[in-house]
Amino acid sequence: MHTPTRPHDLIVSPFLDEYLVLRPGDSSGVKVQGHHYMELRQLATSRGPLPDWLRSAARRRWGLDLGDRTAGDVLLIRDPSPYGHGRASYEVNNGCNWACDHCVYGSKRHEGLSWAPRARLLRTLRDAGVLWIELGGGEATIDKHFPETYAYSYDLGMQVELLTNLSTMFRPHMVELLVSRRPYRVTSSVYGATEATFDGFTGRRGAFKKFMRGLAAAREAELPLSLSVVITEKNAHEAAAMRALAERFAPRVREYTHMSPTFSGGDEPLAQQAPEYLHSRTPFTGCDAGHTSLNVSPFGLATVCKVSRDHPIPLLKEGVAGLARLGGISDRALQRQDGCSGCALQKSCTTCMPLVKLYRKAGSPLDRYCQHA
Repeated sequence: MHTPTRPHDLIVSPFLDEYLVLRPGDSSGVKVQGHHYMELRQLATSRGPLPDWLRSAARRRWGLDLGDRTAGDVLLIRDPSPYGHGRASYEVNNGCNWACDHCVYGSKRHEGLSWAPRARLLRTLRDAGVLWIELGGGEATIDKHFPETYAYSYDLGMQVELLTNLSTMFRPHMVELLVSRRPYRVTSSVYGATEATFDGFTGRRGAFKKFMRGLAAAREAELPLSLSVVITEKNAHEAAAMRALAERFAPRVREYTHMSPTFSGGDEPLAQQAPEYLHSRTPFTGCDAGHTSLNVSPFGLATVCKVSRDHPIPLLKEGVAGLARLGGISDRALQRQDGCSGCALQKSCTTCMPLVKLYRKAGSPLDRYCQHA
């Protein structure tokens, strides 16, 4: 099991081609020069005094008074990494306590790594340069090793985002965990504005009450909430009420209206699409997936992203060096293939090639993903 360490006040870390000073649990940061990074690294090792420029920057950015504390007491210094992966999503466990029909995970089996290999996996991600990590599932918080997973990610100097359905957020040990080690974001989804709709959507009686209790607990603890309003044919009649509910609790609200196939190409979520909520999306112009970000399955298999899961890299076997292949895998996955290779509308296409392949595998209607419809 993970033995908790003293939470740090600031993280000093390389991030891609830059150097950042971050406050755990805050999405904002301070960009510094390379010589400042080296200065703080040396001061933390020698337990020297904090430089005045950092005290001033912390006060301006976060209202944080560092007093007369030493660098070793305040700073967690992240080592440089030869691998350029700054972000990762880690599916802690694909099991879930709800049964939503729109879910892209399809069959949600409750399985994942035991603690020892999981801790090794998190250290591997740290060594790969991952500074921002998303912990999700399934429902991550029902995994038996979630508390250690969350705390260890934080203690390794990663900024943590938690994806959760909030069904366990009201429990005292969960609140204590997230208050003592603040995430920079807690993201959840709104599936209904009434008990009947929400419970029907999730297939679980009592889900709405748990969601609202979790929502209230997160707000009381002043956790940084982000809510996604998911609109399908089951709950479209409450779209306006769901938006109002989300805006009451969270400063950051987004809408998801396009249903995608499961990550294995199953068509079940497509039947949940509310046709009136299909609309034009912005063109896909490329992404950093596989180059500066990656996805990790419950068993430590690294892939380009959640959608593009071909040619997985077993991190527990190959270690961080295995990620050197991921950029090439990404470049090949994003190349237009088959009927898309000669398409004259490529520059305005709104769907990446890995997602196109899932839609095709699921036998999706063309209007869900292609302009030629």
